[in-house]
Amino acid sequence: MTLRSKSGQLIAYRLFLPGDTIDLGQVAFQVDTSRPNSLTYQASTNGAVIAIRYTFAPDSYLVRVSGEVHHPNADNGFIALEMPTSLRSAEADSLDDQQHLAYAVKPQREDARGVPFSKLDPGERRLEPGPITWVAAKNKYFIVGVLVPNGGTPFAEVGITGGPRTGRRATEASAIAVEPIRNGTFSFELYTGPQEWRRLLTLGRGFENSNPYGGFLQGVVQPFATIVMRILLWMRATLSLSYGWVLVIFGVAVRLLLWPLNQKAMRTSLKMSRLQPELAEIQKRYKSDPQRMQSEIMRVYRDHGMSPFSSLSGCLPMLLPMPILFALFFVFQNTIEFRGVPFLWLADISLKDPYFIVPIIMGLSMFVLSIIGMRNSPPNPQAKMMAYVLPVMMTVFFLNLASGLNLYYAVQNLTAIPQQWLISNERAKSRTGPSTAHA
Repeated sequence: MTLRSKSGQLIAYRLFLPGDTIDLGQVAFQVDTSRPNSLTYQASTNGAVIAIRYTFAPDSYLVRVSGEVHHPNADNGFIALEMPTSLRSAEADSLDDQQHLAYAVKPQREDARGVPFSKLDPGERRLEPGPITWVAAKNKYFIVGVLVPNGGTPFAEVGITGGPRTGRRATEASAIAVEPIRNGTFSFELYTGPQEWRRLLTLGRGFENSNPYGGFLQGVVQPFATIVMRILLWMRATLSLSYGWVLVIFGVAVRLLLWPLNQKAMRTSLKMSRLQPELAEIQKRYKSDPQRMQSEIMRVYRDHGMSPFSSLSGCLPMLLPMPILFALFFVFQNTIEFRGVPFLWLADISLKDPYFIVPIIMGLSMFVLSIIGMRNSPPNPQAKMMAYVLPVMMTVFFLNLASGLNLYYAVQNLTAIPQQWLISNERAKSRTGPSTAHA
């Protein structure tokens, strides 16, 4: 693993003073190692005396950085922190790793937002106005972040510029975080390490959201992703099982928890289907009298203890697993906890199944679930077509996705089959002829 940028530097400094800009990378510093767990760099240049101290926290990827600038106009100056222009890949699939190259910025009063390198044209400039709590450069699993200390001076702004492209993929960009100098001092915290959710959460300041999920749906997806991560990590710690088995148990548990709601939804669907002949008869009889038609339809609903919205409420429980699946889709993109985790024949559940066994099982289980769902139902050519087409489409879509995500979805489908079978039998027992229409 390496977190060095291609230029060989993690962070570079520029000092902005009224009428002068000093590139500290070109200044010769002296190093003081007399303090334990600390390095202090000192230099004098252009009339300014500069000291930068790095204090290392044991067993941590966090470094606390503090600086002093002695100059008559120091309090009117700024320190600019140049973020890595790229991060070298340590993954077997380096192309996939490059797709995740991005900067992330956390405005003080807003949610974190990401700026993928791929969304920046060469030379394109974006300005993120302050106050800014932190800025980070990251690839798929690792991150370099500079954070404002609790109670510290926020970054005044962050400038991001698209880098040159030598191919179709964007592998370089630049970002500069600008911090005002106050009373001749500046400070920040430097995190260089893995994107372990618990570790980032411990740092606070919303740094665990350095992977903003969901794009324009971030407000919906991010909370679900956070909940899912908390549950999976808790299950892993409590059960002491590998994440492969945790995903299996999680998939079964979600279906079992939703079983009563799904049961109610399916029975509501049965009742609605039994009402359709009577409703169709009313619509035919009173087509010239819309007001009478409406009152008769409402009477039928009341007689059966239902409402026109019953069909919508019946569909809602069936849609509840989808946000979890959607959240897992994003979680698997950047969660290092799944990286390198083996399960059965899978060498790494964060990568695609090299034999495509799990996505095929997922597609077959989806097909079986659809076929069972149509048993003892009135003929519906459109539903029959979707029962064949949708599983094929989903299998193709999931082929190259993380095998752990496929595993979860397959377990979901397999766990739902018994309930679908029971409802299908219930449908057969309750099937009757068209209800007698009311006069």
